Amino acid sequence: MGGHQHGTRDGHGGTRTGGPGRAPAADDGHGHGGHSHGVSPEADRRWLSLALALITGFMAVEVVIGIAANSLALISDAAHMLTDAAAIVLALVAMRLAARPAKGGFTYGLKRAEILSAQANGLSLLLLAVWLTYESIERLIDPPEVTGSLVVWTALAGIVVNIAAAWCLSRANRSSLNVEGAFQHVLNDLAAFVASAVAGLVVVLTGFARADALATLVVVALMVKAGYGLLRDSGRILLEAAPADLAPDAIGAGLAAVPSVAEVHDLHVWTITSGQPALSAHVLVTPGGDCHAIRAAMETHLRDEYAITHTTLQVDHVPSDTLELTTTPHDRAPAAAHCGRP
Repeated sequence: MGGHQHGTRDGHGGTRTGGPGRAPAADDGHGHGGHSHGVSPEADRRWLSLALALITGFMAVEVVIGIAANSLALISDAAHMLTDAAAIVLALVAMRLAARPAKGGFTYGLKRAEILSAQANGLSLLLLAVWLTYESIERLIDPPEVTGSLVVWTALAGIVVNIAAAWCLSRANRSSLNVEGAFQHVLNDLAAFVASAVAGLVVVLTGFARADALATLVVVALMVKAGYGLLRDSGRILLEAAPADLAPDAIGAGLAAVPSVAEVHDLHVWTITSGQPALSAHVLVTPGGDCHAIRAAMETHLRDEYAITHTTLQVDHVPSDTLELTTTPHDRAPAAAHCGRP
């Protein structure tokens, strides 16, 4: 899982690291914080479905006009709207899968389906950018005749439709990479229509047909930026890296600073799905320390300071004859005396 950095404290005020550990997929009984997965799937589905209806309806009209006007900008907008529609459909399917309860071998359910959806959205943006770059270059070399007036009016209508679709998606839970992926598709399409409108106006006023292809290249740059961001963020989750806004070293140091804690090792921080960070660690406390009270204090600290509520903390006593810990990084932790149940 994300990060093997271990903030620890020993009798000399030094730090030590533990060997890599395995974070349990399900509650192991050593202290599980609340499982707050606060997403409103039903509300999100309604907003995404409305955006889907707007996009697919306008896309059909745009394809016809784009062919009639011989405009790559409009045809590329229509192709982009097709990926918008696919992204929203994928997001809706992923939401339905993610809502299924955990069972069998899927101890977290199918929540990662949302992350796979975000990966697909990011990849489709990059692939579409490659195709549009190729077409744009061809048209810059040999520009065809473009009906500028059709491009302008269709692009203006597209701006209105995409503003409405973007507003619908903004009402959904954008902390989900799944929804964010669909939102980025629509937002890029909105930028594409603005560029198309400008290009069409240039063609009408000056007859400069290459403006159509240049507008497409502007949109390509936006697609690459959005696609890369989605692949980067979803990739971190799939590789179980620590969330970008959480530093395992700082978290470990904070846990080690809890009174009566002798050592924290095998600390792992990762993300189950977007907006759901998780943490596991093995904690050793000094003889006489209240394991259960310390675990509760740690869970409170993690919840209040880092919004981490999905925790698995194994808390044990350090045997009194091995309390004096070495600070050598590769030493193994001393044998622990297990805490009894309250």
